Amino acid sequence: MDKIQKMALTEFEIKRIEKLVGQFIEKKRPAPHLRDQVDLAFRMDRQSVVIYEIRAKWDDPATKIESPIAKTTYTKTTKAWKLFWMRADSKWHGYKPFPTSPSLEEVLDVINEDTHCCFWG
Repeated sequence: MDKIQKMALTEFEIKRIEKLVGQFIEKKRPAPHLRDQVDLAFRMDRQSVVIYEIRAKWDDPATKIESPIAKTTYTKTTKAWKLFWMRADSKWHGYKPFPTSPSLEEVLDVINEDTHCCFWG
């Protein structure tokens, strides 16, 4: 018998997340004339949101490369967002200065401020 996987987020919650993260990305994106060279975007994967940079490959500008910046994952049982950053080993690691928050807005503020230079360099 197949197990039915319970959705962690409702359709309403997904729309709210897409709106909040979309507004965050719009504020951080480079000027329109630079976006064919470098841009920002996000994607949702189940209960996670990944923010990433899109950049033209240096030796082939027609090829785009995606580089992850930050990831946050919602856990319904704890009702909290956990924040991750991509280390040099190309693996996600919990962001220890700010491990969790019940507020996605607070997580986005931490990413934006980047006090420890883990997200924006």
